[in-house]
Amino acid sequence: MREFTVLGLETSCDETAAAVVRGSAPGPGTILSNIVLSQLDEHAPYGGVVPEIAARAHIEAIDAIVERALGEAGLELGAVDAVAATAGPGLIGGVMVGLTTGKALALAAGKPLIAINHLEAHALTARLSEGVEFPYLLLLISGGHCQLLGVEDIGKFRLYGSTIDDAVGEAFDKTAKLLGLAYPGGPRIEQLAKDGNPKRFRLPHPLKGRAGADFSFSGLKTAVRQIAKGPDFREAQKADLAAAFQATVLDILTDRTEAAMAMFRLDFPNTDSPAFVMAGGVAANQALRSGLESLAARAGFIKKIPPPRLCTDNAAMIAWAGVERGQRGLFDPLGATARARWPLQDAPARGSLTAGTP
Repeated sequence: MREFTVLGLETSCDETAAAVVRGSAPGPGTILSNIVLSQLDEHAPYGGVVPEIAARAHIEAIDAIVERALGEAGLELGAVDAVAATAGPGLIGGVMVGLTTGKALALAAGKPLIAINHLEAHALTARLSEGVEFPYLLLLISGGHCQLLGVEDIGKFRLYGSTIDDAVGEAFDKTAKLLGLAYPGGPRIEQLAKDGNPKRFRLPHPLKGRAGADFSFSGLKTAVRQIAKGPDFREAQKADLAAAFQATVLDILTDRTEAAMAMFRLDFPNTDSPAFVMAGGVAANQALRSGLESLAARAGFIKKIPPPRLCTDNAAMIAWAGVERGQRGLFDPLGATARARWPLQDAPARGSLTAGTP
């Protein structure tokens, strides 16, 4: 299969990103450029992402970001094989900005459009960085998602477990708010936890040891709130609570992932030395990465975890998903629609994201 060169655009949340990636499945690919413009300063005063502010910032920045990405790659737009853009899930205003820009670029250059499921892009990132072969087990953990899946092929996934309430990234952010930490909360918790005693506070482990591989984090958040808002809680105890929270999350993720590993082996008994992949923004947390790498080693899985810069939202993963789909001729019409919600299991295995698709 010949190499494909794809321009990718990512605007699903609060990063405006564009990248150019070249490669051939199963990878690894070559990142020719990967530009990410964060909106942290715009959203910090509000303690979280404000959708209207994010969409406006994307509009203001995206043209220059695309120009930088092409410039760093040393390519004109006409030299790429396709344009890939996130079509969902995400904040709908931001998704529309990136997808509309992708349509305009594709139309202007006479190139095919590839509408990318943001979650599938995360799921395929380990192929970009590590050249992982199908099938493999994926733990997808981010601000809005927490899932364990068997990745069989492009557009083909087996769901082993998902959160029944809150995503793990949301739990990190809410805990950071309760502790008075600045936005973004996840990295602040990780840093603060380094100085804490994780055994100082006992926290619940929802669903641990239960059948299946589903997650629950709402009870954990409630327990943290009760401690942090209690009359006896002191500033000096914040690091200990952060450490206890992070250790509890790792314990929950380890338990649920171990259950999914058993399910994966039953589904794919002929897969020797299966790969375990982490993806999503929370996968950048070094404590969680280290703990889950240890689990993979004990369970006989080969850890294939992308570098932290490719775990958080970026356009290189969008471009790589475009490489994978483009090489199979899975292109989309210019009538492709933006989606606020788009479950990974509904990601089409063919180019079919038309205006009439629900």
